[in-house]
Amino acid sequence: MKHYAIHKLNIILAALVSIFYSCGSHRDTATSRGMQNLTARYNYIYNARQILSVHQAELAQNYPDNYNSILPVYIGPEGDAADAGFTAGLKPMNDIIKKAEFIIFERTASNYIDDAYLLLGKASFYNSNYFNSTEYFDYVARTYSKNKDLVLEALNWKARSLMQLRRLSEAGKVLDTLMQIIPGSKKSEKLAETYATLAQMCIYLKDDSCATEYLAQALQNGAGSLNKIRWNFILGQLYERQKRYADAASAYRKIQRSNAPYEMYFQAGLGQIRLQQSSDALETDIRTALSRMLRDDKNVDYHDQVYYQIGENYADEQMWEEALAQYTLALRTPTASQSQKGLAYMRMADIYFKQQKDYVRAKAYYDSTVYALPDSYPDYELVRKKAQNLGYLTTRYEQIALEDALQAIARRPENERAALIEALIKPAAKNAAADNAVAPASVGAPASVTTNTVQSGFYFNNTTAISIGFNDFRKKWGNRKREDNWRQSVRNSAQQNTQNALSNTNLLPDSPDKPAGVQNTTDTAVLIKTYSARLPVTPELMAGSDKRIIDAYYEIGNFYLQELRDQAEAAEVFETLLKRYPANDYLPAVFYSLFLAHRDSDPDKANLYRNKLLNDHAGSSYAKTLLDPAYAARQTELEAASGRRYNEVFEHYEQKNYPEVISMARQMEVQPTNLFSSQFAYLKAIAIGRTNHVDSLLEAFNNIVRSYPDDKLITPLVQEHVNYINNHLQAFRARKVALVDFDPNEPPFQEAKIAQRPAPAKPPAAKVQTPQNAVQTTKPVQPVPAPVAPAQSAAVPVVAVKTDGTFTDKPSATYYFVVHVPDASLTLSSSRFGIGQFNRGNYAEASLRHQLKEFDNDQLVYVGNFSTFEEAKVYASGIVPQLRQIMKVPANLYSSFIVSKENFDLITTRRLLDQYVEFYKKNY
Repeated sequence: MKHYAIHKLNIILAALVSIFYSCGSHRDTATSRGMQNLTARYNYIYNARQILSVHQAELAQNYPDNYNSILPVYIGPEGDAADAGFTAGLKPMNDIIKKAEFIIFERTASNYIDDAYLLLGKASFYNSNYFNSTEYFDYVARTYSKNKDLVLEALNWKARSLMQLRRLSEAGKVLDTLMQIIPGSKKSEKLAETYATLAQMCIYLKDDSCATEYLAQALQNGAGSLNKIRWNFILGQLYERQKRYADAASAYRKIQRSNAPYEMYFQAGLGQIRLQQSSDALETDIRTALSRMLRDDKNVDYHDQVYYQIGENYADEQMWEEALAQYTLALRTPTASQSQKGLAYMRMADIYFKQQKDYVRAKAYYDSTVYALPDSYPDYELVRKKAQNLGYLTTRYEQIALEDALQAIARRPENERAALIEALIKPAAKNAAADNAVAPASVGAPASVTTNTVQSGFYFNNTTAISIGFNDFRKKWGNRKREDNWRQSVRNSAQQNTQNALSNTNLLPDSPDKPAGVQNTTDTAVLIKTYSARLPVTPELMAGSDKRIIDAYYEIGNFYLQELRDQAEAAEVFETLLKRYPANDYLPAVFYSLFLAHRDSDPDKANLYRNKLLNDHAGSSYAKTLLDPAYAARQTELEAASGRRYNEVFEHYEQKNYPEVISMARQMEVQPTNLFSSQFAYLKAIAIGRTNHVDSLLEAFNNIVRSYPDDKLITPLVQEHVNYINNHLQAFRARKVALVDFDPNEPPFQEAKIAQRPAPAKPPAAKVQTPQNAVQTTKPVQPVPAPVAPAQSAAVPVVAVKTDGTFTDKPSATYYFVVHVPDASLTLSSSRFGIGQFNRGNYAEASLRHQLKEFDNDQLVYVGNFSTFEEAKVYASGIVPQLRQIMKVPANLYSSFIVSKENFDLITTRRLLDQYVEFYKKNY
């Protein structure tokens, strides 16, 4: 009975405890806190961490590492989330979020609220919601600032989130704060992760020395087993890139002695063989070691990388044909990865472009490079930018080769020249036939570049390209439409070998007045006559030929330095220019450019060119900029002031206040020469024509030609004006005032337009602010060529149109060149007037119109119509260098692009405009 009573009492006490707890679980009592800590830790925190660990292990197992570049220090989600509301919605991460939120809202008295917020941040990170993860980690660091280890971990993850978003400057500030906390941290594991994050930041910033130092410290602080293997391999990659070959070999040996995944083991072995190329090992021994790897059955999935490495070995010995053969084998390997294909395409394109001067094949392989390389490739943007401008570089190299060939022929006796030109032309046909004959064997070659028709001055239309690797291309890439720019690219190139200009017949066009590389005429007599007419047989003609070569070299070097930021290539081109033409008109600019190109890599050379600039050209703007960094800023402000003054003069012109136009323009003439001097002079001349006899107008025009002989915007237009007036001088002399408003009783100022080709339908032209009855041009100067219908082929592959959901790269019948000014408060009348001047002076009979489209705070001046993208691109290459003079607004306030009519019609808001510009950069 006694035992029964005790048992009954125990049951009652247990029930009372349960009731007490259930009623007071949310009260802040010792018992409540204890129970909440118990359940929070073991029911939620522990399970959430287990889910996170499993997810991280799965990522490590399935992550597709690209061993052709430095591996990421941490394995995280692929891709970047630019949208603040984006989330991958992974179920494991959602489970973690639910558990963490339960602790925050239901276990408010527990000691694990901080851990819950940390888990929320990590779950958001692995869900690719980096904006949310950044906020969670920031909250933890601010709210629990006394817990140094927790702050260290939170800020470390915040920096990683910002780096995923490529907000590197913000991440750098967070890491600066971390560096101050590190001395107070007691957990070596957290220190290892922090040092690893610092190393990743250094890798992003391409500071290999800094990355090496931090990664070594991370390993010293005790990384986990998987991280230790990975970080040792990255350390080997960094050492190799720094040419610390002994340290790199040591790091790779550690990988081979560990339990690393086989692919990493293989890459470490390949790295050790690669390091032998930098030692005294015989090249044949290296190739033997690589061939041995091919015979190992375990390496069957990596044959593409071995072939590529053998190709690199041959390329180091300048055995180009053997290297090309190995790269082709790498492409033919069934298991070849896309990134490895991209590297092989890039190396083959480089050889064709730089070593063999075969621009057609180089074009095709560069196109394949951009298509095959992943966006995450470290220099992908540089490669893509080169790809977009292959025509720009190649046209100028071909111009150099053409002028060299013509000069070489001109130096021979007159009775030998026709035979030399004929010998130059005939092998071209033979080479084309030979290329067609061997094309089917070119396995691994990319798609053909063009059809056998000439399209709108595009440089690479050549029949040889049609059959290059077509069958293999279709096998590898599927059906794609054969067209000029199904994808584009270029690889760096340097000095043109002019000694082989006569033998390299592919460089010569049918006519010296056409872009080089375009051959569509088979009449030998016509070609001989055309080239003979352009031979520089007099000192004047030879000087003109030399100037075209100098201009081409200067433009190539400038493009490498300013656009591609490739100092090594720029220096090589500029030094070639100086070697061939030590006295040229660009010497101050060349010396300054060489100073910039060598400033980081070779300070002694940089100082050499600096001294040449200061000693020989002390009065130049380049020397002044070198001595006074603020000089350029002051010049920019002076240009802006001149632009504002020009707009004031132009307003008076629009109001027909011609005496004031003449007075104000004369005031500007007495000032030092400014960027718009020739345009002030032009407005003054037109105002004189509106108020004076034709003799005064001719005098004003001739003064412009004499004063600005090298001006490319106004002088060509004025010369056409003068020619027209001279051809109709009697009619002009009959007028009291040279330029009058239209009067039916007066003879018309402009001749009837010559019938031109039918043009595509055009939108109604907006009224353009131009002088009424202003002198018009008559001489056709490089009109936009008419498109030629492509030849029909037996089977035309269909290409999938690229789209971002709104815009597409589908070919169009109408394209525009667009200048975007993101400021509706700016008046663009004078800018549009300048565009009209450029068009009349350079595209007189192309029927180009410029119009204005406005929305939000944006103004779009668009010029058209162009019937192909390439026509618009040729136009852009001519006008873009002149925009500084044309726009009259600071250069940072405008940008330009090319767009199809269909895409242009969709651009109605700033958001859509930004979206198209991004699409344009990625796909054109």
